[in-house]
Amino acid sequence: MKTFLCVLFSALAMNCASTQVAQSAAASPLNLTEISESPFTDAARIGEMMNYLASNDMKGRDTGSEGIEMAAKYIENYFRSYQLKPYFETYRDTLSNFNKPAYNIVGVVEGNDPELKKEYILIGAHYDHIGIVKMENGDAIANGANDNASGTTTVLEFARYFGTRKTNKRTLIFALFSAEEKGLLGAKHLAKKLKEANLNLYAMLNFEMTGVPMKDKDYFMYITGYNMSNLAEVSNGYAKENLVGFLPTAKEYNLFQRSDNYAFHLEFGFPAHTFCTFDFTNFDHYHKVGDEADVMDFEHMATLVNKTIPVLKGIANAPIQEIKLNE
Repeated sequence: MKTFLCVLFSALAMNCASTQVAQSAAASPLNLTEISESPFTDAARIGEMMNYLASNDMKGRDTGSEGIEMAAKYIENYFRSYQLKPYFETYRDTLSNFNKPAYNIVGVVEGNDPELKKEYILIGAHYDHIGIVKMENGDAIANGANDNASGTTTVLEFARYFGTRKTNKRTLIFALFSAEEKGLLGAKHLAKKLKEANLNLYAMLNFEMTGVPMKDKDYFMYITGYNMSNLAEVSNGYAKENLVGFLPTAKEYNLFQRSDNYAFHLEFGFPAHTFCTFDFTNFDHYHKVGDEADVMDFEHMATLVNKTIPVLKGIANAPIQEIKLNE
């Protein structure tokens, strides 16, 4: 998330212990006899996923590294376990704009309506981070829990929901981007590739830094580019609460252009926004070794997933195109 927040931080001190986890949450497929819709996920499950994706074993998930290869395999296994099909020949979309082998991981859940399935909603997050950094208190691994194992976990749980329930009329593409920290390269590559293939994109919803709750707000999360479309209004209608709000600081620092949504906005000219709960006061470990799983709020993350599923269902199943750019 280097391009998302690099203008914001100078010297932030921290001292957090590392965590190491060897178990993959994708190992046990969902029991399809489960019928409970609410809540879909919980803090324990989120914690298991986060502890794996942000473990020391992945060495900070730097693009092109052995560590991010572990994360890529985890995501592939997760998609496979929960019945997502590869969007391309395989789940791997090899980046054309990076000098080492690097991959977006892209799965799809086809829509169940013969007409609406021709429209595509892309739900994404970047799964890379910055790898090894300057040593602090004996630790040099920037684990990237909030940035962006949190968004990755969020998107994977959405994929699990729709992959197993198949309740979507529109087709859903789930994309985990590499090389975001290198300049949004994974998103730029995929957006260009899908545009050249004439994909009928309905909207792009990106999830970034969703690991800790905001403070003293009357909404649960915000979107970047709030005034550019009616996505917040539509989202709040399906959530039946003030779920998505406007964060003035996000506009001040032009965060709309600093995450993976922006490439899709440029290529397609359709609504493309990032959902986030980092509010500039609630997290002190940006691009530091302190961005560990043990400083995340797993209950908050589970709540975000559970509150957002009705929004995604509503958008995926709306009979007409209701998300529109503001004039």
